[in-house]
Amino acid sequence: MSWLSIVNGTSLALQTIRAHKMRAFLTVLGVIIGTGTIIGVGAILTGFDASITAVLRSFGPNSIIVFKFPVGFRMTDLTPEERLRKSLTYDNALSLREKCNACQEVSPMMFPPDRNIINVRYKGNDMYQVNLLGVEESYAREGQVDMDQGRFLTDEESRHRMPVCVLGADVKKALFANEDPIGKSISVDGRELTVVGTMLRPAASFFGSDDKRVLLPYFTMTRFFPTAKENALVVTAAEGRLPEAIDETTTILRIDRRVPVSKPDNFALSTAEQMVNDFRKITSMTFIVMVVLSSIGLLVGGIGVMNIMLVSVTERTREIGVRKAIGAKKSDIVLQFLLEAAVLTGMGGLAGIVFGWLIALLCRLIFSSLPAAVPAWAAVLGFTVSVGVGLFFGIWPANKAARLNPVEALRYE
Repeated sequence: MSWLSIVNGTSLALQTIRAHKMRAFLTVLGVIIGTGTIIGVGAILTGFDASITAVLRSFGPNSIIVFKFPVGFRMTDLTPEERLRKSLTYDNALSLREKCNACQEVSPMMFPPDRNIINVRYKGNDMYQVNLLGVEESYAREGQVDMDQGRFLTDEESRHRMPVCVLGADVKKALFANEDPIGKSISVDGRELTVVGTMLRPAASFFGSDDKRVLLPYFTMTRFFPTAKENALVVTAAEGRLPEAIDETTTILRIDRRVPVSKPDNFALSTAEQMVNDFRKITSMTFIVMVVLSSIGLLVGGIGVMNIMLVSVTERTREIGVRKAIGAKKSDIVLQFLLEAAVLTGMGGLAGIVFGWLIALLCRLIFSSLPAAVPAWAAVLGFTVSVGVGLFFGIWPANKAARLNPVEALRYE
């Protein structure tokens, strides 16, 4: 087998495809759909991964989120033991500040008891399902706040339980439009608060693409919502001391929460990298499922290729007889038909890549927050698989053609 024979075989395959354009298109339609789906899914998952990864890493590489069960993405529901865990407390935050040498900042966050039904109002303008949080001044030092107007909350306001708040970008837009919100009073779930500052929309936010944050001083939250008990702690480790901070935080909380030595932790520590890894476990499973489903299209396309190649062998029986009569070997005949099948599905693969690229482009137009892009590995994989499908399903027709008796083939009408 020489390069010349491969080039000649490819040229002959292209001539055959050109002579039967519609038949070739219908034959590889399944390959186009299957390859395009793989490319499209790869593009969407790549964009989704980039978007979610940016959100998770918005907490910073040295941040630890402490909650009563793991936050982020998980493939299983909460266990009965996790549901029964006691909430973290403000005293836990104070203990970490005092005892954790590797911890640079410890910021408690308190959630309202009915966080899904909180509404805010200003002069008849309403917004529902806002992200109401009780925080301390240290929250601004965690990298979660970029002020737009006014100032952030102070620890003094928290100690005196002052009725003040800071608004996220979407809350400001919904309530005030072009009006200056600083110094204005708004109603948060029926309680009057004075706006002292507004925040810019973060480049990536753990709470979603909408910036619906309404931040209160921590103890103002406890005053307005006496039944609120749910706390999360955001711990920032000193530079280069993240593993040490995780160990110290775990030890301190186990002691504070009186966890026996023989029992597992009744709280969870989550880092940005850990949440990214958890998310990618889920997306990898999703991708595998989508590839399996897409393979059905490739299988249908492969069967179509095998069928049309068998028809081609029958149509070209006399041609095969002539080639054998003038000295063509079995390997030459096999190469000719395998190349034809590979070229056919390869062209289908290229069309599938274009189809997948169009899917990614459409997703970017419809969902502007999803940066779908066709990754190089998906394009290479799609083309390689499509060519492989052609080679695999072309083996039987190629062998059938190679086994033809030249005398019988020359007699074929």
